[in-house]
Amino acid sequence: MIFSTLSKATLAVVATLLLTQSVESHSYVDCVDWRFTKASKNPKDISWSDKNGACFGYARRFPLKAKPFAKLDSDDPNRHYQQKHSKDNKSENELACSNGKVGEEPGADETVSNPVEGAYTGMDKRKRKYGQMTQKFVGDTLCMRWPAKNHAVPSEKERMVFIGLMKYDGKKIYTQKDYLNKGKDKPVQNEVVPYKNCSDKGKDTDIWPCGACFKLNENMVPGVYSGQWRWQLNSNEFYTSCFDIRVKAKDGNATEPVAPPTKEDPKEDPKEDPKEDPKEDPKEKPKKDKKKCKKGKKGKKCRKAQKDDKGN
Repeated sequence: MIFSTLSKATLAVVATLLLTQSVESHSYVDCVDWRFTKASKNPKDISWSDKNGACFGYARRFPLKAKPFAKLDSDDPNRHYQQKHSKDNKSENELACSNGKVGEEPGADETVSNPVEGAYTGMDKRKRKYGQMTQKFVGDTLCMRWPAKNHAVPSEKERMVFIGLMKYDGKKIYTQKDYLNKGKDKPVQNEVVPYKNCSDKGKDTDIWPCGACFKLNENMVPGVYSGQWRWQLNSNEFYTSCFDIRVKAKDGNATEPVAPPTKEDPKEDPKEDPKEDPKEDPKEKPKKDKKKCKKGKKGKKCRKAQKDDKGN
């Protein structure tokens, strides 16, 4: 009887733990700008662990020094945002970025800030500083990292991650349709990467570090871009993380370039520049044509006159 009671209690605890793991095992972007400290010739051998790199850019209002890697899905509020399920299995009419209020799991507030830096310079309610904003150059490689959360094991189907970048204008709040290239505003860049690209696969499949890299387009206009990381767990179950990137020109200029002056610009017309007009320079004297003097006594006066001119 005692054994039966203990068995029931044990089963209840195990069931609770499994349920908790199932509820909390949802992923999010841990780092937007991950940079490796050790290079690897074979991409398959690359390690996404903290020992092999560091983070230089985060999602909006991402708390630093909060919890160990992969544990922010149990934070308050939880880091992951699960969009509301939809009948069309696309959730394209849902909020692209969490506002902390709606969705199957609202998650943390990742709405865009104005100015955009506001989402990276403050602190949360626990006085934890927010991570810095990503800054890259045109054509740079961007690597993003996320925790496996038990969904990268061989028995699970590979689900892709969709990454979209939109030009930030300081006012527009982009919708999920925009990021899916179905709205009025079109993404500047879209990438599709595998979710299960993980390394350091120990016994705890929840904390496997995963990630992917891609190059920013060479023709990107320098400025700020709003970004979304979107992962599909099941047919109608999507999770998102949102971020911003300041893209600089290769010469270091982070602002949009100014068009060069045209040929019609009066400043470029030498006729309009007084320094270029010889008539406007009082110091310049008209040159006299040099005459040839005759030889002998007849050309003596001519040669003397030329000599006097040189002396002047």
